[in-house]
Amino acid sequence: MIPWTGLGLYNGYRGSRWIQNRIKIFEQFVLPSLLAQTNRDFIVWCAWRYEEKNNKIVQDFRERLNKVKELKFVHSWFGVPFYDDKYSDEEAKLRLINSLHNSMGTLVNAMGECDNVIMTIQPSDDLYFLEAVEGIQRFFKNNLMAQAVGFERGYICNYSTKEMAEYNPKTNPPFVSIKFPRDIFIDPFKHCEFTAIKYDCGKYKKGTPCPSHEYYSAVFHMNYHTFKGRGFCVGVHGENISTSWNIPYKGELVDSETLGQFGIADVLPLKIKFGWKKFYWKLSWKIQRKLRYWFSEKLSGLF
Repeated sequence: MIPWTGLGLYNGYRGSRWIQNRIKIFEQFVLPSLLAQTNRDFIVWCAWRYEEKNNKIVQDFRERLNKVKELKFVHSWFGVPFYDDKYSDEEAKLRLINSLHNSMGTLVNAMGECDNVIMTIQPSDDLYFLEAVEGIQRFFKNNLMAQAVGFERGYICNYSTKEMAEYNPKTNPPFVSIKFPRDIFIDPFKHCEFTAIKYDCGKYKKGTPCPSHEYYSAVFHMNYHTFKGRGFCVGVHGENISTSWNIPYKGELVDSETLGQFGIADVLPLKIKFGWKKFYWKLSWKIQRKLRYWFSEKLSGLF
């Protein structure tokens, strides 16, 4: 499940230049990685806000994806199936339920008959290592009581230079797979209950649908597991909202052979329109983060 637009401030859309760059990043880096998976028995669910049904940039992208015969793509136009804490609790729950309810008709037809559904979070600019799908499916087959599994550590890659380093986050990363019984996955209310926090967590009360990846252990308890190896790669390209190459979680640099583990060894360095990028990369991580916030959130309406 790729959350494209519809989440966060400005309804998850930061202008035409932003979506063009994000699509370019997906086609140049993420798509080759998905195609290189050792197990391609999965559906790529692209979740968009309703406005993208008439967005020529997105529709042209959709047509190109339809030509990729090795993968099955499904598009929904009702926002992303996440609880969005940018809204009040009542409105966030309603948006989530509406998104799930309206998306399920398309998904049910694509899924066909099955006992369980494994939903893996796939950011539109990040990667999984080549045996991720195979390993996730095998894990749930061998651990019948498990409800969710995530990767504990990964790598970070500067797409502009193709430098790669270890990535050691202090909180639970967003690279998570959840196993739903089919009847729960397709029912919006049961779906929300299944992914709800099971006890009060700070400002979030018991019963709140999971507000972010940091709370999955509060949702699934003993049925949440982690893979200890480095299974994901965070892509950095200058337009990330909260991640930069100089983030404190970055560890030691690794050799270029590691790029091959994610299917991007032969991909060329990224080139996107981002005028002040060279100056930007020289700034401290805290200043970079503040600039990204102002340019993407506060000033997005000007571009």
